[in-house]
Amino acid sequence: MYGLTRATTTLIAAGGAGLLIWFATQLNAEHVGGFWAVYGLIAGAGLLMALSQLLGGWTKWGWPRLSATVLLTAFIPVAIVSLWIILAAEPGSGWFHQHVLSWSSNLHIQGLVNDLTEYVPVFAFGIGLVFGYCFDTTGPRREVAPPAATTTRRGLLGRRRGVDADRDGVPAADEPVTRDRAATDGEVPVEDRDRVTTR
Repeated sequence: MYGLTRATTTLIAAGGAGLLIWFATQLNAEHVGGFWAVYGLIAGAGLLMALSQLLGGWTKWGWPRLSATVLLTAFIPVAIVSLWIILAAEPGSGWFHQHVLSWSSNLHIQGLVNDLTEYVPVFAFGIGLVFGYCFDTTGPRREVAPPAATTTRRGLLGRRRGVDADRDGVPAADEPVTRDRAATDGEVPVEDRDRVTTR
């Protein structure tokens, strides 16, 4: 059942991601607004693929939670590098676009950035995908019954002699049997009384 559920959600998500990418092809990316709409849809496709694994039962069917470790260690660096490439490919002469190109030149990575701008859709898809990986589930929460109270023999020595019971009237599990209790009181066990000689 688990494999079937995950396979089904993956197929549905792949269809949804393909639909988002098709919508992106219908937009004009020659101006700034259309450019960000196109790559926003592609990033959404990546996010949908990651979330399909979560919703498909990948991690125990619990409520999703954001993992701060994955967010800080994986997503933030991926987002910075990917946005750097996407901003370098942005049409027009916007403030961010000009500064990214200037910083790339100062860092002597202009050639690398120019080469990678040919694959901007991959970087946009990666942003959405890695952001989706920041979510995980802990599984459904269950009420845990408190452990039953136990009594040690040391605790029994200071208690009243006789049959000790807990609050429900059930004898404590560690309570000594009658033979042991009689022996601690200095009495002779019942089965040994015939062998005792009196003076």
